[in-house]
Amino acid sequence: MLPSFGYAAPHSGFRGTLKGCPGDFVVRELPLPPRGPERPRAEPAPLRAPSPGGQQPAAGLPEPPGDPLASCLGEEASERLARFARALREAWGSGELSLGSPGGKAERAGVHSAVRQRFPFLATATRGREVVVRGDEGYRELRQLVSEREASGFFRFLDAKVEGSTFCFEPDGDKEHRRAVHHLLGRRFGKLLETKSFALPRGDMAITVRFRGRRSRKRPAEGSPDGQEVYTAFTLQKENLETLEAIGILAAELGVLPSDFSYTGIKDKKAITYQPMVVKKVTPERLKEIGSKMEKKGMKIQNIHSASQHLRLGQLKGNHFDIIVRDLKLHSHDSSADLEERISEAMENIKTKGFVNYYGPQRFGQGQNVQTDQIGLALLNEKMVEAVKLFFTPEDTDDPVNKAKRHFLQTEDAKGTLTMLPECKVREKMLLRALNRYGVNHEGCTRGWLSIPHSMRIFYVHAYCSKIWNEAASYRLEIYGSKVVEGDLVFTEENDESLSLNDKVHVVTAPEELANKYSIHQVVLPMVGHSIKYPSNKVGQWYHERLSKDGLQMCKFRVPPLQLNIPGCYRHILKNVQNLSYFIEGSEEGIKNEDKHLNESKLSLHISFDLDPSCYATVCLREIMKCDF
Repeated sequence: MLPSFGYAAPHSGFRGTLKGCPGDFVVRELPLPPRGPERPRAEPAPLRAPSPGGQQPAAGLPEPPGDPLASCLGEEASERLARFARALREAWGSGELSLGSPGGKAERAGVHSAVRQRFPFLATATRGREVVVRGDEGYRELRQLVSEREASGFFRFLDAKVEGSTFCFEPDGDKEHRRAVHHLLGRRFGKLLETKSFALPRGDMAITVRFRGRRSRKRPAEGSPDGQEVYTAFTLQKENLETLEAIGILAAELGVLPSDFSYTGIKDKKAITYQPMVVKKVTPERLKEIGSKMEKKGMKIQNIHSASQHLRLGQLKGNHFDIIVRDLKLHSHDSSADLEERISEAMENIKTKGFVNYYGPQRFGQGQNVQTDQIGLALLNEKMVEAVKLFFTPEDTDDPVNKAKRHFLQTEDAKGTLTMLPECKVREKMLLRALNRYGVNHEGCTRGWLSIPHSMRIFYVHAYCSKIWNEAASYRLEIYGSKVVEGDLVFTEENDESLSLNDKVHVVTAPEELANKYSIHQVVLPMVGHSIKYPSNKVGQWYHERLSKDGLQMCKFRVPPLQLNIPGCYRHILKNVQNLSYFIEGSEEGIKNEDKHLNESKLSLHISFDLDPSCYATVCLREIMKCDF
């Protein structure tokens, strides 16, 4: 898994069998509290930095003078709203917040207007007499393509409803990027607005927006442009299935697309996992109908009920793990030691020193011949045909799926391959249908990638970025160890909502290194993207050399033909476990030998702990046991 990478602590560890059966590895998602001011523990949401200096600010309406929210809501409710907005900007998906019943219709209208002008990234709705706010999905999508200043200005323009006004985005010389912005605005607001690219005096191009005719200027209700959308929430229990594979099976059975499912994270395959999901366009009654059929395919659908919106990646407190490691043994180079002492030493170190926060094997797929990061690299280099052929590279087995993949690589017969694949292989079938229609060439393969959901396309690029992060973390620990040095990046816990993510990442100075101001647990490394900064020491130089090795020295981390935008983010090098407990189990006979030491035979370690989102239990166990799985 991570054979050449380092560890956080030097203890000897021990050996054992992990995931001998799915019941030995049980994962339960820890949900976020329904609401509250505390910041979720999710990884910081990546933000796009403003455009380079020298460009004119986006033309729109000025910020409203003063803050009318306090007079509309009162100081207490206004402060609750501000805390909610701060938490949402740090980790998109903080649920929703009720502002109570502000009064009559006119008072509620004033609250709606004041909230949207102060916090353009919030959507407001009225339920009965109650005003509810949550993150605006349209803002989130636009924010992936343009700067925060542009997105906020656009949504203030949209809600101000000033007759005859226009809004201008910042100059943009990238035609494909402008096309993606046009497409998003047309899909989201096409009934209200029209967009146009025009040439500026200096020769640059920019997008302008204006209202259509005399139509209503109200922002369309989120999720229901043509009526109320149906959402059904449930808990999925799956065994020996990948998350995306399970979704493919459910989608095929329900007659919907995989993109109609939302979830907060990918769970292990070789495990029993429990995670909440939401499916769109499916009623609770319809979902209950397929329960018995899904049980035969390794899934149980539980806790079915109606929901008001979909879930978002990272919208969880963390995960709880109950794991059994069987057949405990000492390492061969440590055979004279006491096994019980080795286990105790390992547990004490993981509690006090934590573990290196590497991305685990789930991030890179289960393939032996091709892993997902290789596909991601091909996509970043816009080598669409190569990415398709890597996607269809078979494993060295003769099951129906790998036979179909082998047939495609040998013949490029997309239509024939379609007939060979089982129905549950939804991604493969979507891609093949496009290839059958448009051909196995650059254009056809581009259309093929566009035919699968955005979340699946970007998964491969994120896998590549994760691989680079793992290598960077290993290099950083190898050359500097646990000492915080000049040029390192540390994440500061600032609560100022006006600060961008980059503003909260501080570069360690020489005096701060001498004063030992920061600990290694505060050090972060960037996930590569177009809006992050690199360490200003040997690690930063390593990043540039490593990307050059893969031909990405000039990469802008946008793939406009596939509508992929990779801003980047930051990840802590070390993480801690919470609520750790364990015990050793074995048969009563022969548990201890004549020296009163634990016998190696038939012993199992039962271990339970909680981890933050985006942390991997297999990586934590690697640190504890000092072995790869």
